[in-house]
Amino acid sequence: MHIPDGYLSPQTSAVFGVAMLPLWWQSARLVKKVVKSRYVPLVALGAAFSFVVMMFNIPIPDGTTAHAVGGGLIAILLGPWAACIAVSIALLIQALFFGDGGILAFPANAFNMAVVLPFVSYWVYRLLTRNTALTSGRRVWAGAVGAYVGLNVSALAAAIEFGVQPDLFHKADGTPLYAPFHLSQTIPAMMLAHLVIAGVVEGVLTGGVVAYLQRANVPLLRINAPEVPLTQDEVTRKPVSPVRAALVTLGIMAVISPLGLLAPGGAFGEDAPEDLDLAKYHLSAVPEGLQKYTDFWGSTLLPDYGGGSWWQYILSALIGVVVVAALVFGITWLIGRLRGGEREAADLDTPPVSSVSSTSAARS
Repeated sequence: MHIPDGYLSPQTSAVFGVAMLPLWWQSARLVKKVVKSRYVPLVALGAAFSFVVMMFNIPIPDGTTAHAVGGGLIAILLGPWAACIAVSIALLIQALFFGDGGILAFPANAFNMAVVLPFVSYWVYRLLTRNTALTSGRRVWAGAVGAYVGLNVSALAAAIEFGVQPDLFHKADGTPLYAPFHLSQTIPAMMLAHLVIAGVVEGVLTGGVVAYLQRANVPLLRINAPEVPLTQDEVTRKPVSPVRAALVTLGIMAVISPLGLLAPGGAFGEDAPEDLDLAKYHLSAVPEGLQKYTDFWGSTLLPDYGGGSWWQYILSALIGVVVVAALVFGITWLIGRLRGGEREAADLDTPPVSSVSSTSAARS
């Protein structure tokens, strides 16, 4: 689902850039209200998790691959605006350092995976969990369903963006200038991969984490749901440190990330121009715009995460985790500086999670 440069016209990329600017601004403005300063490490860990999980390519029956994103899980735990920031940063580092997704196409990729996916996932989850406690079993399958739906709507958005290019941008004789795929090709290809495989993985991953947190750290589920009641036994149970658990998980995922190399083929729509099956799309040559913009950004640190070497894949995962987390901290610090004392005032007005939990316990 990482659209490379050249497959979307510059006009399309500009439209998404204009659309994303106010969304990023709103995310930066609201994330400090939804996620207080003491939870900034969780946003950083969420972004790092999204970065690593997207490295695990999953084989699809038609010979292509797909991957989970983790945006629905971040939205459920920290809110969709925090997920927008986290996934956007993960996508930016992937594009800048590793050539996974284009720089010109970055706003479109961010719209699909950092806006559509987390917001759809979150609101489906909210709809399915009305009037339920945080420890309700319904929240487990609601998280899974929300993440599944969110990823597939995101994939559909990417398929439409691909599929309208030949109709909107072509030469006088009808030859496509950018992506040569039509909607009749993009929608089946993208939806097969995500409805059957990637969406299921996204859903199982999200539901599994929610189930784990219901047993190990209910207060973490309260960060984005302070009004939801808890039961006494969950309140009194000692929570597992989320930061420690996340760091261990990220370390394990980084080490086993070369499993993503085992999937044969590549994702639909991510072929380099020289690998494009021209005959399949009735072309005699690579579309001019695709050829022109495909190497727009040629300064990647480790192209394709090392080009197939298992140790470079692990190195890429570790570098990505560190850089993504550092960038989240840096951006959050900058937002705090720009907003002056607003953060301190908000923290003084908001009781810590332990206090909220104690209040809920007293009510029960």
